[in-house]
Amino acid sequence: MTLSNQAVPIAPFGKVIVRDLLPLPRPGIAPESAHREAAVEWLLRAHDATPDGGVSYGYSIRGGWRPSYIETTGYIAVTFYRLAADYGRSSFKPRADRMVDWLCSVQNRDGSFSNPNYGPGAGIVFDTGQDLFGLVRSIEEGADVRVKKAAGNAASWLVEIADPQGRWTRNTHKGIPHVYNSRVAWALLRHNQVEPSADSVRVARANLDWAVSQQQAGGLYDNCAFEMGKAPFTHTIAYAIRGLWEAGELLDDDVYRSSALRASEALLPLVSEDGFLAGQVDKNGRPAATYCCLTGNAQLAIVWAKMHRKLDRSDLKRGAANVLRYVMAQQDLNTRDDNRRGAIKGSHPTWGRYSPLTYPNWATKFFVDAMLECAGWLS
Repeated sequence: MTLSNQAVPIAPFGKVIVRDLLPLPRPGIAPESAHREAAVEWLLRAHDATPDGGVSYGYSIRGGWRPSYIETTGYIAVTFYRLAADYGRSSFKPRADRMVDWLCSVQNRDGSFSNPNYGPGAGIVFDTGQDLFGLVRSIEEGADVRVKKAAGNAASWLVEIADPQGRWTRNTHKGIPHVYNSRVAWALLRHNQVEPSADSVRVARANLDWAVSQQQAGGLYDNCAFEMGKAPFTHTIAYAIRGLWEAGELLDDDVYRSSALRASEALLPLVSEDGFLAGQVDKNGRPAATYCCLTGNAQLAIVWAKMHRKLDRSDLKRGAANVLRYVMAQQDLNTRDDNRRGAIKGSHPTWGRYSPLTYPNWATKFFVDAMLECAGWLS
């Protein structure tokens, strides 16, 4: 196996651009297991691409394999623990443990986690929540007191950084509140399962209630994008929907579940027969892009599959399968390039606005999760 860290991998991404630009014959969708296993193998390579125990941000035209990415290593650990516990992949647990060990080593003293690109040492609400997922799952897998302390400190920071109303209005991306922080509320509630805290539930509910208040008449949300006034990526819309749905499940609260379902019902009619969904959709439900955010497709497949299992709704099952098949059709299983084989691009075509010319690790992580959720639906 040859992993590339060349400064500007022009030739590999030139091939990707040509593949996306020209209407060349495609091999078509392979058996589910081939797509899933190719993605799992790429995640292993992403983990091996950096020496510190974290998972590389991904493979990009901006320098090949990028350094370990704190935020997403947290929830990739969850996927690895799941593969080990539920699918007989015992070698994945030590890898997940190494990811968690690395997270503990880079955690800020106040319990938060940072993104070096947005101010070293400055805790970020969203990133801290995503790492909390990995810490909690590690505790459930028998982690030692160090991990329990790290998780407790992260949860405490999320409570303490909330404003007097309990909302996350600071230490956020661009310094503004985001509906997609419903996913952080879900993480806080996951920690509440291993270390109950009335304050954690209070803050989680405050942010979930605000998220619901941002829902528009058509079902989608205002303030769900990275930047105010912009049409959000389906990536962040899916974050919001899943955060509300999963929190609703943990709290047994139909207000949150119903909100997530309404948002999903607003998106389902926008899915084309081949599974294409515009990579950005505005708060009024209007497509705002000509490319597909493959990451968002995979994320929506996960939550729609979960909704279908609870509600027995064939439209949700069909929608999940369609958006996931679209992602499968863009996955390259045949390239000899180990850096790209099995990975999922941020966008299709690759020059789309979401993570252009990059295979971000979280796109492939969510794809693996979606393939597990939708197993048996995709042949």
